[in-house]
Amino acid sequence: MLNASWERPPFDIVRFAHVELVVADLGAAREFYVDLLGLVLTEETDDALYLRGYEERLHHSLVLRRGAEPALGHIGYRVWSPDDLEKLARHFEGLGCTTHWVGEEAESGLGPGRALRLQDPLGFPIEFFHDMRPAERLTQRYDLYRGANIMRIEHVNLYVPDLLPAYELYRGLGFRCSEYIETDDGQLCAVWLYRKPTVHDTAFTTGYGPRLHHLAYAPADSQSIIRICDILAGAHRESAIERGPGRHGVSNAFYVYFRDPDGHRVELYTGDYYTGDPDFEPIRWSASDARRRSYWAHHVPDSWYDEGTPVVSLDGRTVELKPPVVDERIGAVH
Repeated sequence: MLNASWERPPFDIVRFAHVELVVADLGAAREFYVDLLGLVLTEETDDALYLRGYEERLHHSLVLRRGAEPALGHIGYRVWSPDDLEKLARHFEGLGCTTHWVGEEAESGLGPGRALRLQDPLGFPIEFFHDMRPAERLTQRYDLYRGANIMRIEHVNLYVPDLLPAYELYRGLGFRCSEYIETDDGQLCAVWLYRKPTVHDTAFTTGYGPRLHHLAYAPADSQSIIRICDILAGAHRESAIERGPGRHGVSNAFYVYFRDPDGHRVELYTGDYYTGDPDFEPIRWSASDARRRSYWAHHVPDSWYDEGTPVVSLDGRTVELKPPVVDERIGAVH
């Protein structure tokens, strides 16, 4: 059963803030993310692109780094103060994790200042930071809007083989649960967890893991989602659209999912709701309710449940996958 009580740790994670993806073809990634989707290119080097949405005031929320194989490089969370980094280091060292301090990109102005890196107990490479070089906020530069009119990074969704350890780990980090899916016999299939007062910063879905399921950006409005579908179709890139457009049951948000040239899954997501009240209660969905993933009960393709981005450890090795203990589509597997 889901323990919905709210932990209050001594550190303060503000929000999910950025992702680094490894891409095989940086030119193809630039065309997709900048020329088609319309993300702002803050800066580029020979081996990386640093991107953000129009509303964002930090240097980047997405790093696309050239590599041999597509992979998740790391997930970044912003903390309220520099002291929170020290407290998080002690917390994860107490869980048996090796921690590293990084900041080499800060000197070049391309990344956060002093940051904490670690491989969490689930196998995901995580970065916590407080400072990052600012960038110009372009919220009212409507003359620059392109593609999907992307405003800001929204959330990340991760595959894990067993949800309870993932949920308890993040509950211990101060995350609260907004919604969850479970089978009719009480096995968790997915949870939506938040720090900022929206439906989620991080979600977990059962599947072969650890892997990245998707990262999500918030466009200006739902019409921007329709617009980007037309743009992709007009560019003969309609095959990039994997699922949607549609409306989620969980979160109530309007959505569409794409696959980039390396197979990374990207969601555009807008129109969810406020979760900041202290008496907010998590919403339960049954895995047998066809509206949970699509409020209009549209079919969800098997690729959406089965495919994802592999994770590399901090030393560059691909993290071994474990099979899921439950499949949301059919109930118990093991």
